[in-house]
Amino acid sequence: MGETRTVLPITGQAKILVVYLSSIVGSASIGVYALATESIVIIPVMVPQDKAQEYADWLKVQLIYTTISGSVLAGTLACANSNGMLLSNAIRDEELNRIKETYKGNITIMENKKNAYGNLVLANDKGAIVDPRFKPKEIKQISDTLGVETVPAEIAALPYVGSLAVATNRGVFTHPLLKDEEKKILENIFKVPVDVGTINCGIPYIGTGVIANSNAIVAGSMTTGPEMFMLEQALGTL
Repeated sequence: MGETRTVLPITGQAKILVVYLSSIVGSASIGVYALATESIVIIPVMVPQDKAQEYADWLKVQLIYTTISGSVLAGTLACANSNGMLLSNAIRDEELNRIKETYKGNITIMENKKNAYGNLVLANDKGAIVDPRFKPKEIKQISDTLGVETVPAEIAALPYVGSLAVATNRGVFTHPLLKDEEKKILENIFKVPVDVGTINCGIPYIGTGVIANSNAIVAGSMTTGPEMFMLEQALGTL
């Protein structure tokens, strides 16, 4: 993992979470490699274990230190909330066992050709949206696993919703070209405020560069001061 910087929260009457800036193997696209929920964070084994534990300490969760389907791209290949986790049928037995040792929610191995569930599904503990190209029976399976209402939707007229936003139990932060009608769907499903912006010095694919939960926000190391402010306002303010 590259250089890590801790950014203090803005003071004021509202409680605002700390935004941590970090990178994984020199990449600011930390959301591609890592996945966080309210209870766990998955960090690939290529990251030194003490650094991986630092992520868990920031987010105040338990660490799952593993690859997913033999890949370091955990944030791309898996999706989870507090209730359930979606994995592709390429998951290895030793990886699944490692996950089960720590994660106590439902785990569903999806039996289709799709594998990038971190890109295709966006969820918090209150709702989820999915790539509209999922079949109705797949959407029901996702909903049953995650334990929340799940609907097909787009962000900025694009279907890869998991890569376009990050959702926590405090807020949703999305691609800046989010449409008004899309915002209404997100607010209804996730039941939290929805805001827009960029990360990593202008990147609109929020999910590729942020992991977060109700305890902390970790953003890619190239994220600017104004972008951090928007992240704090969207995901960290009570």
